[in-house]
Amino acid sequence: MSETMKACVLHAVGDLRYEDVPMAKRGEGEVLLKIRAAGVCGSDIPRVFEKGTYHFPTIPGHEFAGEIVDADDKALIGRRAAVFPLLPCRKCAPCQVGEFANCENYDYYGSRRDGAFAEYLAVDIRNLILLPDDLSYACASLVEPGAVARAAVRRLEVKLGDTVVIWGAGPIGLIAAAWAKKAGAGIVRVVDISEEKLAFAKKFGFEAYDEARDGLCDCAIEGTGAPQALCNLIKSMKPHGRVILMGNPARDMTITQSVYSQILRREITLRGTWNSSYNDQINDWEATAKAMADGDLIDYEALITHRYPLDRCLEALEMMRDRKEFYTKVTIVMD
Repeated sequence: MSETMKACVLHAVGDLRYEDVPMAKRGEGEVLLKIRAAGVCGSDIPRVFEKGTYHFPTIPGHEFAGEIVDADDKALIGRRAAVFPLLPCRKCAPCQVGEFANCENYDYYGSRRDGAFAEYLAVDIRNLILLPDDLSYACASLVEPGAVARAAVRRLEVKLGDTVVIWGAGPIGLIAAAWAKKAGAGIVRVVDISEEKLAFAKKFGFEAYDEARDGLCDCAIEGTGAPQALCNLIKSMKPHGRVILMGNPARDMTITQSVYSQILRREITLRGTWNSSYNDQINDWEATAKAMADGDLIDYEALITHRYPLDRCLEALEMMRDRKEFYTKVTIVMD
């Protein structure tokens, strides 16, 4: 095997370079994964162009799947796998009960350590989600957003016949809408400021929310991170409505006095969600992978509007940042 590999390396804010780096080498308890597909998350845009990673240089990329090419357990070689990107310390109080998303000292592929915008990556064997051979790598790279969406809907506690509205019709929002429908919601609608996104959502069977037609919401997911969206969402809730806050805020999330009063008067419950569950009791990743393999949730392949090779990764991110084209899911493919 070569001593070097190709990767997209973030050297400073806005300075992403496609270059040769030392070949990834697996350590104890790790396998070597040949990356076949890596999704570009919306969070990668500010990470690369505004905020940076936790140190430089860093290889971004946390939504990914690939082929195991080296492992102590030879039976794993050749298997397809997605990877839970959060590396818990496994020592703190949350870790002791399997709440790895609340780990007090976690690591993370693609932001705190090197990630998947590279040809190879050494990954912890405990973070592998093994996949069937007939599942495409591009599809498999969407297990991560699928698991995040499932966790949000699971925490929403959808009841049979509920009216559920997802605010934000990006890929996670559309997958969340599909999970809500599977959970027994009677009406599932989406909200977005982009008419193109609403038209795209309609292809998956999800109409835009119309309060006059659909009535007030029983429960909703806020997936935009925009203050006005949150205010409008709260106004649309029934008494005793349930809200899951999922969208990463781009700025301070402020609400008016009248909207705050509606939370009180309607006794609305607001609950946060971050990441997903990955333990023996609740495993959003395994459930997502199974639904994906069974083909009974959503057409994941159809969510991918753009595919770029690794050497055009910067071009892909710039397209998303500048919104040069309509896109839903952008994926770096290497298979």
